[in-house]
Amino acid sequence: MVFEWTILSYVTAAEVIMIFLLTMPGPDFLRKGMTMVTRNLIKPLLLIIPFCLFLRMDIYWKYETRTSCNAGSCILSEFLRYQKSILISQRDELLILLAPFLYWILYNVLNLVVKVEKLNKRVERLKRNIK
Repeated sequence: MVFEWTILSYVTAAEVIMIFLLTMPGPDFLRKGMTMVTRNLIKPLLLIIPFCLFLRMDIYWKYETRTSCNAGSCILSEFLRYQKSILISQRDELLILLAPFLYWILYNVLNLVVKVEKLNKRVERLKRNIK
């Protein structure tokens, strides 16, 4: 299961980097290149949604089949293992919620950048027609 969480972590990090690079001011050629790369990656990144649902069901199944361990009913090492598994599940849930949210932000930022580029081209064309 570590491989799935690694993939989800890398995809989430890639989404954050793309959002950062799209919103960062810079030269036009870098922005256009990043826009093209993000446009080509936005559809494959949509697969993160069913992947997150699968991982969410896996966490739910583990939660339902987990043996409960209270402080008095088990030894200290079992109790610590139980607490660690709960903390890992909470961390994974946060990652599951963050990945689709960042995808949604990336999709909206990309649409706004594309609209701004189209409007800039229109303004340039209008300026050339006025002269």
